[in-house]
Order: sequence, then C-alpha cells, then structure tokens
Amino acid sequence: MTDTSGPLTPNPPLPAPASPRRRVLLVTGMSGAGLSVALKALEDLGYEAVDNLRLSLVPALIREDEERRRPIAIVIDSRTRDFSAEAFLGQLATLTARPDLEVRLLFMECDDEVLQRRFTETRRRHPLAVDRQVPDGIRRERTLLAPLADCANVTLDTTDLSIHDLRRLLAGHFPLEGEAPLQVFVTSFSFRRGLPREADLVFDVRFLVNPHYEPALRALSGRDRPVADMVAADPDFPAFYSHLTDLLDILLPRYKFEGKSYLTIAVGCTGGRHRSVFVAERMADWLAGRGLRVGLQHRDLECATPRPG
Repeated sequence: MTDTSGPLTPNPPLPAPASPRRRVLLVTGMSGAGLSVALKALEDLGYEAVDNLRLSLVPALIREDEERRRPIAIVIDSRTRDFSAEAFLGQLATLTARPDLEVRLLFMECDDEVLQRRFTETRRRHPLAVDRQVPDGIRRERTLLAPLADCANVTLDTTDLSIHDLRRLLAGHFPLEGEAPLQVFVTSFSFRRGLPREADLVFDVRFLVNPHYEPALRALSGRDRPVADMVAADPDFPAFYSHLTDLLDILLPRYKFEGKSYLTIAVGCTGGRHRSVFVAERMADWLAGRGLRVGLQHRDLECATPRPG
C-alpha cells in the first residue's frame, strides 16, 4: 500500500499551563488576639507556619523554598525587633508586586478590655508594656498597628470567638484547594447578646410577627414547624424573603468576583430563638439549593431562655 498522506507534520506544542502563584499570608495584629492560635490553625490547613519573623528576613525565607512553592503563613508583630508599620507596608508592597506570589494580609483584632483580661489571667507581660501597665501597652500597640489594620484583606475580631469558630473562619477565608467556591456561613443571633463581629451581612427580622407571645409556641424554636408556620404566615414575610433572595442573587457573584472566598450572613431577632432561627434555616436551604457550600449555626439558641424572640 502506498502512503499518499504526505509527510507528517508534528502538532504544535501546547502552551505550558500557567504556573499558580505561591500563596503568602502575612499575619499581624494585637498581642493577645490569638495570633499563635491562628498560626497553628493555618499550619493544620497546610501552610508552612513561621512565627515572629524579622521583616528583613521575609524575602530570604520566601526565596529559600521557591522550588517547593509551598504556601506559607508568617506572623510578624510588635514583638519583632525591627518592626514598624512603615517597614511592614513597604515589604507588603514589594511582595504584592511580584507576579509569582499571591499575597494577603490578615489582621487579628480584639477589644481592649478582653485583651487586658487575657494578659491578666495568663500573667503575661505585654510586649509594649514591659515597664508600664498593660492598658498602656495595648494603647501604644493599637496606634502602632493602625496603618496595617486599614490595609488588611481580612480582619478577624476574636473578642467573642471560640477556638473552634476561629479555626472555621480561617479555613473559610484561606483554603488551599485551588479555586475554592464561595463558602457561606449563616448564623442566627439575639440582639440582646450583640452582633456577631465576624458578620459580613446582617439582617434584622424583629419586624416579623413574634411567636413568643403565643404561650403554646414560647418554648419552641424556629426549627419547629408550628413556629415556622406562624412566621411564614406573616403578611409581609413573602415580599421580604423574595427581596432578600433577590439581593443575595446580586451580591454573591460580586463577592466572588472581588475574590472573597468566605461570607458570613447573620440574621437577628430579639431573643435569637424564633424568627431569626426560622429565617436562617430557610436561607441556608436556599443557598445550598444554588450549589453553594453552606454552614449553619444558631449562636444563641442553646443559651436562650424563652424570652421575646
């Protein structure tokens, strides 16, 4: 048989896939706000964890492991010998300009009163209050770190967070499984006990009919069918819920487009027992039905007594 197909022409080589940028997470914030706990949690997630590194050594640390390209989390705070906000921001700008790196800044925050209590209970000295009272050190550090707080990609306030909640938030904001879909965490809460500090969106549902005033429903929660039926029967509920989901339909793609990987939605009522629980449950089901990864928590349900909810 004669081959009439002509000489074989090799296929042009496929373009090399774009090399993923190495993730570098810089962690700073208030002493006592949970920096060490956060670093340990990030290490558990798969980051190479480095604590209390001098700013001048950051480029060398990143350079020495460039072949492995392992994601790295570095804590740099006021304990560091050459620490200054200006030098930190300069180093951040230099790293961010590198096309091979994906650099983010995490700032750990906490209320002054809680910080002072943590230092008192553990009998630790504040790094900026060696020769003075702890409150003085906290004030000095807050002033020192203010420029970094303003530039942070993510701020986590640990005032009311448990270690479990902190780990959950870190896993949501800084996942390592490539291009992670937007994760949404929905929580109900009681306005009596304050807003969830980690919330990105807060919805107040205290305008809805209150099952607390029905004696037969008072001890139940928004998870129970009779309570759910009563709230859903409120004449204004259908329009409210329709507008709420329409709003989320607009916001969620935009958050994803802006690079946000984790979103916390809080729904509050007076007691955190009836209306907010029902709406949070329904919202979580709706979000899951749209293919999103959804977590759900009722922050104040277990501790809530049958007060106005």
